[in-house]
Amino acid sequence: MADLEAVLADVSYLMAMEKSKCTPAARASKKIILPDPSVRSVMHKYMEKKNEVNFDKIFNQVLGYLLFKEFCEQTSEEPVPQLKFYEEIKLYEKQECVEERRRIARDIYDNFIMKELLAHSHDYSKECVAHVQKYLMKHEVPPNLFEPYIEEIFQHLRGEPFKNFLESDKYTRFCQWKNLELNIQLTMNDFSVHRIIGRGGFGEVYGCRKADTGKMYAMKCLDKKRIKMKQGETLALNERIMLSLVSTGVDCPFIVCMTYAFHTPDKLCFILDLMNGGDLHYHLSQHGVFNEAEMKFYAAEVILGLEHMHKRHIVYRDLKPANILLDEHGHVRISDLGLACDFSKKKPHASVGTHGYMAPEVLSKGTGYDSSADWFSFGCMLYKLLKGHSPFRQHKNKDKHEIDRMTLTMNVELPESFSPSLRSLLEGLLQRDVGKRLGCKGSGADELKEHVFFAGIDWQQVYHQKYTPPLIPPRGEVNAADAFDIGSFDEEDTKGIKLTETDQMQYKDFPLVISERWQAEVAETVFETINQEADKNEHKKKSKQKQKFDADEKESDCILHGYIKKLGGPFASAWQTRYAKLYPNRLELHLENSAKPEMILLDTVEDVSADLVSVKGEQCIVLRTRNDTKIVLTNTDEIGLKEWALSLRSAHKCSQELLASMARKAGKIYGTDAKEAAGLARAHNGGN
Repeated sequence: MADLEAVLADVSYLMAMEKSKCTPAARASKKIILPDPSVRSVMHKYMEKKNEVNFDKIFNQVLGYLLFKEFCEQTSEEPVPQLKFYEEIKLYEKQECVEERRRIARDIYDNFIMKELLAHSHDYSKECVAHVQKYLMKHEVPPNLFEPYIEEIFQHLRGEPFKNFLESDKYTRFCQWKNLELNIQLTMNDFSVHRIIGRGGFGEVYGCRKADTGKMYAMKCLDKKRIKMKQGETLALNERIMLSLVSTGVDCPFIVCMTYAFHTPDKLCFILDLMNGGDLHYHLSQHGVFNEAEMKFYAAEVILGLEHMHKRHIVYRDLKPANILLDEHGHVRISDLGLACDFSKKKPHASVGTHGYMAPEVLSKGTGYDSSADWFSFGCMLYKLLKGHSPFRQHKNKDKHEIDRMTLTMNVELPESFSPSLRSLLEGLLQRDVGKRLGCKGSGADELKEHVFFAGIDWQQVYHQKYTPPLIPPRGEVNAADAFDIGSFDEEDTKGIKLTETDQMQYKDFPLVISERWQAEVAETVFETINQEADKNEHKKKSKQKQKFDADEKESDCILHGYIKKLGGPFASAWQTRYAKLYPNRLELHLENSAKPEMILLDTVEDVSADLVSVKGEQCIVLRTRNDTKIVLTNTDEIGLKEWALSLRSAHKCSQELLASMARKAGKIYGTDAKEAAGLARAHNGGN
C-alpha cells in the first residue's frame, strides 16, 4: 500500500509539472481579480510620496515596461519609434554570435539611423552617429556599440510619451497591478502542495503549484515548534534575510532564489525556485564520479553563483554536492542559505558548515573570516566530484574531530591522474593560508575565471547557460529519494512545545514578496489573459455606471476618490460600499442609485483617529463629529486604507487651520468673540 501511495505522489507531482507548461488558462486554478480602476487615485498618491511616479522606476519594472510598450504601440496618438529602436538595440546586445550582431547592427543602422538622417528626422546627437560609424567602418560590432543611443532614447521617452502614458488607461492598469502586488497576503490556500522532495533540520521541502498563475515552485516549510525546540529562531530569520538579498535586483541563474515568504500559525514558508533534477550528491551515487570536463561545467556555474553572493557580501558557508541542485535541463543552482552570513559590517567567527568542507579559518575558534571560506569549500567539493569523497574524509572516515584535524594540518596529495591545470587549481583553492588561496588575493571570482584550468571558457556563455550540461536528468522521473525514504518528522518530539504570543511576534515581519520576481511570474503566465478579462469587465461596468463614478477628477480640487466601505444600516452593523470623494472641505459618499451624495463637512468633524482602529474585526478609520457621532470607514485594500487615513487627517487638519484663520478674520471684521466668529466662519465654510 505504501508503494502505491508513493507512486501516486510521484504521478501527481509530475502531472502538475506538465500542466504548468500548458497555456495560461490551464495553469491557474484560482483567478486573479484586479481592483477597480478607481484605485488609480490612491495608488498615484501613494507612489508619488515614494518617488515612484517617474519614467525610470516604472520602465524598469516588468509590468510597467509591458504596459508602457502597449501604450506606445496601441494607445498613443503620436507614434513612438524610440521604443522600437530601444528594443532592437536590446536584441542586438543579447546576441553572442558576432555574425548575428553584425547583421542586426546593419539593420539598425539602415532603418533607425541612416533612414532618419536622409529624412532629416534624426533627433539624436552627432556624437552618437559618429560613435556607431567609427566601429562599423572597421567591421567591429562590440556588444555596447549602440550604448550612447540608449540614454538619448530615454530622454525622448521621459518627455511627452511618458507624460501621456500617465494620463492613459495603461497607467491606470499599472496602478491596478501594483495595488494587487502590494496587498498580497499569501496563505497555504494559494498553493496546491504535491510530493515531498527533501527534508532538513527544521522541516520539509515540497513541490507545489501557485494557484493563481500555475507556476511550479519548491515550498520549504520550517516547523515553528521544532525551531523553538532547537533554539533556531535566529537561523530561520537569517535565512529569510539572506534569500531576500540574493533574490532582489540582478537575477542570478545559479542560486535557488526566493519569490515569496509567508507564515502560518505553525510554519515558516519559503517559496523557492523548483529544481526538479536532483542534487549532485544524488547524481554522484547514481552516475559515479565525474571526469575533468564534466566537473569543469559544474565548477563554472557554481563560481558565478558564489560571485553573485560575494558581491552582496554574503559568505555561503555550506558548499557541498548535496546543496548543488540541477534543473530539468541539467544546469545547477546553489541551494539552502540557512548558514549563509552577511560579512559587510562584521566578520563571522562561528564554526559552522559540514565537516570535510569547512575552511581552516572556520574551524579555528575566534578567527574572523569572509568569502575566503567558500573558495576552500569549493576546492573540497570539486575534489569530491572527481574522487567520490572529500580530500579530508578518506576511507569513509566519519570521525568529525579527525576530519577537522586533517583539514587544519594535512597537505592534500593530489592524484597523478589529475591534469597539471587541475592540480594547479585545487592546490590554489586548498591553501590553508588565506593570503595564498585562489579567490582571496583581491580579485575574488576573477582569479578563478582567469586560471589556466578554465582557459577557453566564455563566461558570458556560462552566464546565459549556453554550454551543454554533462548530465540531463531523465524526463518524466522524480529525481529525488523515494517519498517514504525521505519520511517525515516524529510529532512526539515537539509534543510538549507551546508557541506563545512572544514566539509569534518575532515572525511579524517575515512575510515578503520579491517584486521583480512576482512581476516576472505574472508576465510569463496570466498577464495577458487577466488584462483581456479586466478590459471586458470594465467596459461592461462603464456602460452601466453613472458618469459621476468615472468622471475625471484631475481638473477639480478632489484630493482622493475611489470605493470605500462605511459602517451603517440597522444598528450600524453592515458594511456599505460607497464611492468616496475627498475635497479640502468635505467628504462625499456616493450611493450607486442616488443622485445626492451623503456629505460630511470637515469643519463638523472633531477628530480623525490617529491610527487605524479595530471595529468588527476590520482595521478602520474612525471620524468623530462635534455631536459625538462616529463615522467608521474601512477597505480590504490595506494600501488604500492607509492612504485614505493620511489624506483624511491632512484634509481635516487643513480645514481646522482654515477655520481658525477665518475665525480670527471674522473677529476683526465683526468685533465678535472667538466662539461666535468660529460659528460665522463655519457657516461661511459650509455654504461653500
